[in-house]
Amino acid sequence: MKIHVEDIMETEKSAAFVEEVVEINEALSKTGTVDYQFRGAVPVDVSFYRLGADLFFRGRFQGHVSGNCARCLESYPFSLGKDFTFVLKPHDGAAEEEELSEEDLSFGFYEGDEVDLAPLVREAMILALPTKPLCREDCRGLCPRCGANRNHEECGCRSEWSDPRLEVLRALKR
Repeated sequence: MKIHVEDIMETEKSAAFVEEVVEINEALSKTGTVDYQFRGAVPVDVSFYRLGADLFFRGRFQGHVSGNCARCLESYPFSLGKDFTFVLKPHDGAAEEEELSEEDLSFGFYEGDEVDLAPLVREAMILALPTKPLCREDCRGLCPRCGANRNHEECGCRSEWSDPRLEVLRALKR
C-alpha cells in the first residue's frame, strides 16, 4: 500500500489493506528450509499521522500460517497476529556520510512523495514468526532409532542409549 506523503496530516487517519503473501512465501522459500508458509492474503489495519517531517505508522496484521514442526516434522496450522509501529524520517543525503547512532537504527527513512508500507509490513510479518516451529510445546518428536512419531505411538525402542566408545568411562564409574 502506497500513501502519498502530502496526504499524511497531523491528525491521525486510518486505512485497511490486504497484503498478498506471494512475495513473503518466496522470501521464506529462498532460505532453503521451508518451515513456514502464509496461507492466503493477510488483512492489515494501519493508522498514521505526521509530526513535523516524521511519519508515524501504527497497526496490526492477522493471518494464517502453516508450519512444519522441528521435532515431529508434521505440518500444523496456526494464526499469526502482531501489532507493529514504524517511524519514518525524511532521507537526508548527508546522513550517509555519518555513522548511524543507536537511536537512528530505530527509525526508517523515506524518500520522495510517497511511502510504500508493503515492504515494512512484510518484514514485520516475517519477524513475527516463531524462531523454532513447534506444533505444540510438549511435542515429543520422532524416535531417533526407528523414526516413529512419539506423539501418535509408543515405539519399542530402548530409551537408554549408550555409545560404545564411552564404555571405558562407564567402567571407571563402577
